[in-house]
Amino acid sequence: MKTTSVNNRRYLGNKYRLLPFITSIVSEYCPEVSSFADLFAGTGAVASAFTSKQLILNDILYSNYICHLAWFSPANFSVATVAELISYYNSVAVTDDNYMSYTFGNTFFSVEVCRQIGYIREDIESRFLAGSLTERERALLITSLLYAADKIANTCGHYDAYRQVDLQKRVLELALPTTYSDLNPLNKCYNQDCNSLAPSLSADLVYLDPPYNSRQYCDTYHLLENIAQWRQPAVSGVARKMERSSLKSSYCTNKAAAAFDDLIRQISAKYILLSYNNMSQKGNIRSNAKLSDADILNSLRAKGEVRVFTQNHKPFSAGKSQIADNAERLFLCLCN
Repeated sequence: MKTTSVNNRRYLGNKYRLLPFITSIVSEYCPEVSSFADLFAGTGAVASAFTSKQLILNDILYSNYICHLAWFSPANFSVATVAELISYYNSVAVTDDNYMSYTFGNTFFSVEVCRQIGYIREDIESRFLAGSLTERERALLITSLLYAADKIANTCGHYDAYRQVDLQKRVLELALPTTYSDLNPLNKCYNQDCNSLAPSLSADLVYLDPPYNSRQYCDTYHLLENIAQWRQPAVSGVARKMERSSLKSSYCTNKAAAAFDDLIRQISAKYILLSYNNMSQKGNIRSNAKLSDADILNSLRAKGEVRVFTQNHKPFSAGKSQIADNAERLFLCLCN
């Protein structure tokens, strides 16, 4: 059976390639860190480099949260149960239509693949509600489905639109998630707004990787969020987007500076490490950064001593921006 890992997923702003940069700064400047909190955890790529520590992960998207449970929850699960169901899902023939085929057929996936996705997602939920799956087994199976669907989706990595191509050759194949051994029994995963969650948390190091620009992640990944939540909502528009106002982030708006300052003031940590590039006003209006360097430094310096580290890094753009000298920066605050 094929396997998949935490970093086998397309995601805007993924920091997998920056892990050596991030881990080197933590190793050199943040001694005696035993707990690591990531409040905008995304796919969990950065957390995957700190599995020897107690992990606290949070993301406002349920589709990310369910993957965090799969990869980083310390809860027990049966590998045999998960593997057996993945094998079944890869072999079952689904001919009946369902929510996915009615709603998304021949858009991001073919009708046949949509039938399979809908059947699998409903079967996972039914087995969980019947008590035959644990919470982590459910999370592992949903994660396997999300990764498999994303791998063959008719997109360039996001779900704002789909391409006009032949979908019939794309086959859905679930893989067994490769989990980590010896995870800390105190690991926690949350699915909340980070500013609301922050007052109740404490960690040696808090890592922050907020959205940089006006591109809302709930718009970009609405389809995966729909599958993960499985509420089967009404959708609208060419891209078949569900209602998602509750998932909008202030960090993608003109409220970003106020939200960031509020978050920093509420964090209890020895170190705060912020990842934020220098996109500033280089791109088109949607790609430009919502936080200025002055916003960042004013908030962090009120908390403690700040050091800034830089590494060249290619940003995401819509293809219309001429971007030069772009860099990812790490702002390290040694909290008072």
